[in-house]
Parts: sequence; C-alpha cells; structure tokens
Amino acid sequence: MESFVKFTNQSQGRDRLFRATQYACMLLSYILENKAGREKLVMKLKHVESNMSSGRKLFRLGNMVHAIEASKASIQLSDPVLCYCLTAANLNRILYFTCDTVLWVRSVDLVSDISKEKWRHRASQCYFYSLLFHIARDLYVIRNCMEKERQCKQKGSDCGNGPTLNSDNTRLESHDSFLFILYLSLKNNPPLLLDTIKNLCDLLSPLDRLGFYKTNPGFIGICGLVSSILGIMTVANPQLKLKH
Repeated sequence: MESFVKFTNQSQGRDRLFRATQYACMLLSYILENKAGREKLVMKLKHVESNMSSGRKLFRLGNMVHAIEASKASIQLSDPVLCYCLTAANLNRILYFTCDTVLWVRSVDLVSDISKEKWRHRASQCYFYSLLFHIARDLYVIRNCMEKERQCKQKGSDCGNGPTLNSDNTRLESHDSFLFILYLSLKNNPPLLLDTIKNLCDLLSPLDRLGFYKTNPGFIGICGLVSSILGIMTVANPQLKLKH
C-alpha cells in the first residue's frame, strides 16, 4: 500500500494510470462496438476515455518546464549522437506540450477561435518527431551494447549480469550471430529493451493521426495499453528507466 501511495503521489504515476485507463477503454469500446445490446456500455467507455484524455492534458500543463530542463541537461552530454537525439527529442516535446496546452485551453472554452484539428495535427507532428529521435537514440545504444557484447564474446568473457552461454544461446548463436548478439544485448539491458518497446508502441498513434499508417482504434488501444504498462513499471521502479 505504501508503494502504491508513493506511486500515485507522483504526477507521472497518475498520468500513467490515466493513460492506461484511456487506452483500455479505447480497446474495450472497439471490441464491444459491434456487439448487440452493448451500445450504452460503449458510450460510457468512450466517455471515460475522453475524460481521461482531458485529465491528462491538465496534468501535463507544467511538463513544458520539465522538457526545457531536460533539453538543458541533454545538450551537456559528451556523446554527440546522444546529445543530438535527446536534445532534438526534448525540443519537440516542448513544442508538443505547447500544442497540448493550446488544445486544453480550447477544450475548456477559454478561447473559442482555435482550430482543434490544426493544433492536433501540429501536436501529432511534434510527438512523432520526438519519438523518432528517441527511437534513434535506442538504436544507437543497442548498437553500442551489441559492439560491447561482440568484443566480450570474442574475448570469451561475460559482460552481462548473467551467463551468456547456455543451450538456448548456443542454438541461437549457431543460427545467426547477429540475432545472438542482439538477444544478449537486450537481455542484459532491461531498461533499453523496455524503452525501445515503449517507443515503438507509442509511434503507432501519431502514424495513424498523420495518415502515414492507418489502422484501427483496437490496435492503437493495445499498443497504448502496453506502452502505459511499461511506463507504470519504469515509474514504480526507476532502475528500469533508461538513463541516457
């Protein structure tokens, strides 16, 4: 109970719970949409989904400041690739939160002459570019981890937290050396694995909104729910969060 209270006291923790609820409702409403006699339930689920989305916008009002501070920190990184990817990602997050704030102002009718569709499109673009830079960072870190594992394998040593040689690894190694090194790299770096999966799942939503890859609310709901659960895990256990 103490850990749950500590989790919900964090703004990120509450946002992750709201986000998981939002995408769970999206998924359930899609599944039940064509079921006879479920019309009222579907409407309730869509209403809850809308409320969760509005609540998350309210929680995110101060996130622009955090994104600015993150940009200041990332620009100090000594690795030029990490510096570029993370700074560019954070700058796009700043623009995304700016668009998000404008949409919240419009949703509460503080300003009425704002085009929701135009600002949603801008927000989706900024979110999309931010995710692309985060994924580029993930791929760069994966490449570095694979190179480290390859060097250790050549020296016959173990660079990970556990044994690198067992029957499954031997079969995989004999099948494809690249897959074997990739497997070891992700196995020995759970934060990197979780962050990569999370960013790939998040990418589907802006791809759909921008028209690059049209899908259905059910698939977006599944990916959003998986991403939210991974986000909850990283907030609950900071050791699972990728540092740079």
